[in-house]
Amino acid sequence: MNSSNGGGSGASIGVIGGGQLAQMLVEAAAKRSVTVAVQTASVQDPAAAGASRLVQADALDPDATRGLVEGCVAVTFENEWIALDALQPLERQGVSFRPSLASLAPLVDKIEQRELLDTLSIPGPAWVPLRSIDPGAPSLPKGWTFPVMAKAARGGYDGKGTRVLDSIDALAHLLRSVDPAGWLLESWINYEQELALIVSRDRFGRVRSLPLVETHQSHQVCDWVLAPAPVEQLVEATAYNMAASLLTKLSYVGVMALEFFYGPAGLLVNEIAPRTHNSGHFSIEACSSSQFDQQLCITADLPVPDPELICPGALMVNLLGLQAEQVAPLEDRLQRLQQLSGAHLHWYGKNDESPGRKLGHVTVLLESDGVDQRSREAADWLKVIRSIWPLPLN
Repeated sequence: MNSSNGGGSGASIGVIGGGQLAQMLVEAAAKRSVTVAVQTASVQDPAAAGASRLVQADALDPDATRGLVEGCVAVTFENEWIALDALQPLERQGVSFRPSLASLAPLVDKIEQRELLDTLSIPGPAWVPLRSIDPGAPSLPKGWTFPVMAKAARGGYDGKGTRVLDSIDALAHLLRSVDPAGWLLESWINYEQELALIVSRDRFGRVRSLPLVETHQSHQVCDWVLAPAPVEQLVEATAYNMAASLLTKLSYVGVMALEFFYGPAGLLVNEIAPRTHNSGHFSIEACSSSQFDQQLCITADLPVPDPELICPGALMVNLLGLQAEQVAPLEDRLQRLQQLSGAHLHWYGKNDESPGRKLGHVTVLLESDGVDQRSREAADWLKVIRSIWPLPLN
């Protein structure tokens, strides 16, 4: 474990994890003169360069976290892959984690997420734990048909840890190849839109929300996000009520993202992320307080502003790693994006352009007030950005 110190003034917080979500938190903190100590494995990680203090160690190393917390008013997390049990002694000794370890506990495992949602009568896809399927004579639950979605209970993101099963043979193969205790099955959902909502809850119990957004995935990785989502106001109110119920039940203090399916079956919770989220990146330019500003203020005990949309809408487009034969050199692509008037480029500084890896994003503030006009404006911008930076090949 290595530490390096830098300057800074005002409050100080700690963040466990050093990827782009931590990087954008550090950038938000700089605007409020809050210093951030970062625990991450490599000095090359995106958040390392801007940290006021770097604890170079694996994010799951509790001994390193003991050093991280020194001088911090509270500690927050970049992702949900946390050594909860190992951190409990620190919490008992008075270290403030936001969110608390207890409120995170039911969210880091997708099976426990589903059980919690069922307890609160918050709708989601029909599901069963994989361990409930007889490996000797596998069959689907009554009323289900193929395809079905299989998900790892822990560790999955951006399509990793998920499998689409289209036959009994595929189900039998999954049962043979994984530990069934760590997987669940979900019925297939025919949806019209994928939506997402970023919410926050402060230590006084006040819930705030960014606008509901529409998201679009390509090969199970987010391609683009449109804010606000082109849906009726009732849909947004329903999403907010689901999120507020969840936050209140858990006494959750921090930022949370909920992903939804919306279609013939209504609004269904797909997944919960107990952290800032790719679907909220648009808020850096488009809202009076970004998702990272919300996380910062809640963690640092600063007054938490309302995250209001300050423009008619916004489009966020992810920049994913490409195959070398696909496109122009990286420097040329970045230069062309920087030259787009009205486009805000965020580059994460990763040194490896492996296909599909999230390397940055571009946000455009939209000028159209009408829903249809805004969607057309977003589609035009998407064509321009994707002509410079296409999606990875299959």
